[in-house]
Amino acid sequence: MPLFEKRKRRAANNTASKTSPQPEPLPPPPQMTSQKNTEPSSMPQAAGNSVRQRELVFHAQLAQGSPTKKIMEFSNVKELYQRIAETFGISSSEIMFCTLNTHKIDMTKLLGGQIGLSDFIFAHVRGHSKEVMVDKTENSLGLTITDNGAGCAFVKRIREQSIVSHVKEINVGDQIESINGRSTVGSRHYEVAKLLKDMPLSSRFTMKLVEPKKAFLEIAPRGASKTTATNSPLLEQDPSMVEAAIDKGGKKATLRLKQNGQAVVEEVEDTWQTEACNKVDDLLESFMGIRDVELATTMVDLGKDKQDIDDFAMAMDNALGEFEFPDEFVMDVWTSIDTVRSSRTQQS
Repeated sequence: MPLFEKRKRRAANNTASKTSPQPEPLPPPPQMTSQKNTEPSSMPQAAGNSVRQRELVFHAQLAQGSPTKKIMEFSNVKELYQRIAETFGISSSEIMFCTLNTHKIDMTKLLGGQIGLSDFIFAHVRGHSKEVMVDKTENSLGLTITDNGAGCAFVKRIREQSIVSHVKEINVGDQIESINGRSTVGSRHYEVAKLLKDMPLSSRFTMKLVEPKKAFLEIAPRGASKTTATNSPLLEQDPSMVEAAIDKGGKKATLRLKQNGQAVVEEVEDTWQTEACNKVDDLLESFMGIRDVELATTMVDLGKDKQDIDDFAMAMDNALGEFEFPDEFVMDVWTSIDTVRSSRTQQS
């Protein structure tokens, strides 16, 4: 008997009642709005915060070295890259990814769906291109891929003693520009991961890569670095700049770009959702070879109020149908969410 009979039955009913169903995009373009004030010059209001907010202003540099400049008036990653590009006089397509509070290629500091209001942004831009040959002698290449949300898929992790770990030209942070001549520019991370997974066993294929531009004398990391450089000499402090921070009674606050399109300021709390999100992100890497905190957060949001796996599976179909997740993966995700939620509930 197939898993999630209710899921399949409802999906069939939905198909019969809709002539051309369209999957909900992930994430939809959020709009920077205020929960209590819609003026564009005001900061979004955090829930329960009655203090009038100042305009959101962030500090940024190019990772290879540049003056410090102010970035503002963005509500999603694409708009952020566009503002950075305009400010530094480069094309937005040159920006590969951004890290927070370090100019190094540190995937643990990668900018995702949340930005701390006092975080410093470093933009990593395209450097040298290179072409490598890979022999697929095992089913798993040992690559974990993510993307910047603006059409650039890149290497986030290289597993030790894997096929790719022996190809010294491939490094963490490299953009995957094409595979066997097929362009991957503009593709999502899961699409690139599928192309690599579908490469026949014992085949040889070509990857065109672009590495990030390095700072002077900086050595490119082979694996994901865990060293930060918050006090980097590249960082130029400008006391005249308006800090993008608010008083939250000593608690750290972040700007979160939510799936519902609203960018809001939230307090950072150690909730069960955070633990569940980390577990779901691990599952994404195991099943699909990608890491995506935003996608994992969306799944946890879909499951946090569900009481049974059928309802969760239907919610996954409705919101994330384009991914075509198999039943086994959906079951593992539900188990992770339900286990963490139940554990935290019992502790409290």
